[in-house]
Amino acid sequence: METSYLNPEAIQSLKRLDLKAKFIVKGFIHGLHSSPLHGFSVEFSEHRKYTAGDDPKEIDWLVYAKTDKYYIKKYESETNMTGWLIVDSSGSMGYAYQPNLPTKFDYAVSLAAALAYLMIHQQDPVGLLTFDEKLRRSIAPKSARSQLGTILSALSSLKPGGVTDIAASLAQAAGVLKKASLVMVFSDLLGNQDDLFRSLYRLRHAGHDVMLFHVLDRAEVTFPFRGQVDLIDPETGARAAADADALRRDYLDTLEAYRGRFRRECAGAKIDYVQLDTGIPFDKGLLEFLISRSQHR
Repeated sequence: METSYLNPEAIQSLKRLDLKAKFIVKGFIHGLHSSPLHGFSVEFSEHRKYTAGDDPKEIDWLVYAKTDKYYIKKYESETNMTGWLIVDSSGSMGYAYQPNLPTKFDYAVSLAAALAYLMIHQQDPVGLLTFDEKLRRSIAPKSARSQLGTILSALSSLKPGGVTDIAASLAQAAGVLKKASLVMVFSDLLGNQDDLFRSLYRLRHAGHDVMLFHVLDRAEVTFPFRGQVDLIDPETGARAAADADALRRDYLDTLEAYRGRFRRECAGAKIDYVQLDTGIPFDKGLLEFLISRSQHR
């Protein structure tokens, strides 16, 4: 069944990134058309909700028949949005606790590939930036079909490694992106929150719409560890022994506070913040993308 390919475990069984992207998107669209959200799919990239002041003659009555809501066709100048995929390829992204689940990096890359597939399908220009402690790879946005192959090839060749500085990398990205764009960031967001928010605000002040996909490993969210554990920093190699049972409550409280601040700050800055972990089906990220895109375009 196509929707099974929204499951990260199933996607891991596919070796080629182009197949992963294709199955994720097709499973997602199949799920939309068999759910209460029937009719809300990529076709709505060319519509926006009717608002006071719009000409009633422009209402798309076929869409109204499907959704019982008023939408109008967008003008040509409204329909194209440039997208940038910004992918964290630092060492911490290579972590996976359960062998049947993808690493954070594989999860982020699969979701980014699926969003590239969607945007190219909708004839939107999309580009790619990758980073660890600084920007490493840049592919300028294009809407040509060949762009999908270019982006997927670049993502397939990436390997997580090195230390990360997401705040500095996003500040660098803000200086690179000249045209107001939809900026989609995929990262575990490890680093100084104050510095990171300053970089995110800089992107927003430059006129960009920002989507923050916060990707964690399932074990980082559930903390399934017991007894004495040896903790290893994947970027520096630093080690520390700890009693997992004694640590669990403080760890989970700290994680909730960390993600809670992202929720509050992003809401205040009109940044879309999506909490994900490597056990969550990909449709959550894709649906948030479509909803955000329909609101901001």
